[in-house]
Amino acid sequence: MKSVLAIALFGLGANPAWALCAEDKVSVFGDWGQATFTIELADDPQERSKGLMFVEQMATLEGMLFIYEEPQSVSFWMKNTLIPLDMLFVGPTGEVLNVHENAVPGDLTAIPGGDGVLAVLEINGGLAARLGIAAGDVLQHPRFGNDAILPCEQTSES
Repeated sequence: MKSVLAIALFGLGANPAWALCAEDKVSVFGDWGQATFTIELADDPQERSKGLMFVEQMATLEGMLFIYEEPQSVSFWMKNTLIPLDMLFVGPTGEVLNVHENAVPGDLTAIPGGDGVLAVLEINGGLAARLGIAAGDVLQHPRFGNDAILPCEQTSES
């Protein structure tokens, strides 16, 4: 079932060259294949504090990418969040450091992401397990820069 879902959603392979490098897209690569999510960016304190609060539903391949100014220890909670979420805590090179699955809507318990976190990708609850996303997988997004494991290609326009 998982392999059928991966093929249906993500095409023929996990070639990083196929990933869409854009501010509103993030691609996740692992042994299971690849997935590209359409995202909203939360890259300032106000956006990060609001996050996905009050969102009633999210399409399967949508999410929110929280970006910090520098790697740090982060912790999330689910105050005013209406849908279950999976959280991918990501280091400065794009490597997934930790995955928290199925965060409970409305729960005020802190969800620690660990140290050295530059970004957090929130996606629909249960999707990380369905796809096989795990620590060690890699995200590709322009905000990880040239030192990323999978940097975005530089064009003459950038």
